[in-house]
Amino acid sequence: MFGRREFLVGAAAVGLVETASAGVLSGGAADKAVDAFLRTQTFQGVVLIGRAGKPIYSRAVGFADIEARRPAMLDTPYAIASISKWLTSTAILKLVEAGKLDLDAPILTWLPDYRADTGAKVRLRHLMTNISGIPNGFATWTKANPDPDLFKKTFTTEQAVKLWCSGDLIFEPGTKFDYVLTNWILVTAIVEAVTGKTYAQAMAELVMTPVGLSRTTPFDPPNVAASYRTLEPLVRRANDRFPFMAASGGFVSTAGDLLKAAHAVFDGDVLSPSRKKDLLTIGWPDQSYALGGRVKTLFADGLPRVFAWETGNTAGYRSVLGHRFDDQTTVVLLNNTSITQKAMDEFAYALFGTV
Repeated sequence: MFGRREFLVGAAAVGLVETASAGVLSGGAADKAVDAFLRTQTFQGVVLIGRAGKPIYSRAVGFADIEARRPAMLDTPYAIASISKWLTSTAILKLVEAGKLDLDAPILTWLPDYRADTGAKVRLRHLMTNISGIPNGFATWTKANPDPDLFKKTFTTEQAVKLWCSGDLIFEPGTKFDYVLTNWILVTAIVEAVTGKTYAQAMAELVMTPVGLSRTTPFDPPNVAASYRTLEPLVRRANDRFPFMAASGGFVSTAGDLLKAAHAVFDGDVLSPSRKKDLLTIGWPDQSYALGGRVKTLFADGLPRVFAWETGNTAGYRSVLGHRFDDQTTVVLLNNTSITQKAMDEFAYALFGTV
């Protein structure tokens, strides 16, 4: 087995620290912040800081695959988990802009075969803000019916909606926050209903191709970073998922693609001003939750500043995509060692203070 001590020694030996090319910060405060974090956390992955969509600091640490001694690289793809919700929300808002969807219409509008009582109450905005009241039938069902071969089976989005997203409401829509997978299975069903395409095809046409996210996909590429439950002992952690889970947390991406996406969506014209306002309007204040992601006020330069704060946590993967609006600074962190999300958030916040 390849434990943490050997991992750290090996990382240093093969030079798995990379600094991006000309015009990019080298050393200084950012390097010190990364070094300080590495002294206390088993982080391995990618650190990228950009401004106006251009990298100004980058560093890759450790291994994408420890057993194979494959180093983490700046273009290594990692599972980004719930950052997928933000990408999905961008696609939804493009469909709103095209007049194909309405955030405040009942979901029965596009899913006429869904149960009428719930479908008439729940709005698309409720799903995207995680305040629908629809229970997580998938978690309940799998707990009651454990099946080690579940992810070897095939279910369509329509089947998933009927099996796991049609339970009785556990609260009235809009009255509580409940961060559940089933909201986003229904969002997937709506995207497929209005576009007539699979969710993956629709996302490619609405977001990935226009923004140029060539390394962002709901499917695992051959060189995706491995996921680890622990480093000592060295234990992998599977990231099993169905295609109908992609909107909630199924995408894989690279740091470069996420930097490009942040600049295009937050600073650019991918969305019209009114749709961008929808994306960033907080719908559930105690969670800082807007549509498919969070908007936070954090202190920077001694003053409160507004940040988009997208995070992802699945299997051994942890990710952060933070974007400061006033100066268009972005921090991207991708990791595969099951460290806490809190540690990742604090690391990202510290990096904003270095540039």
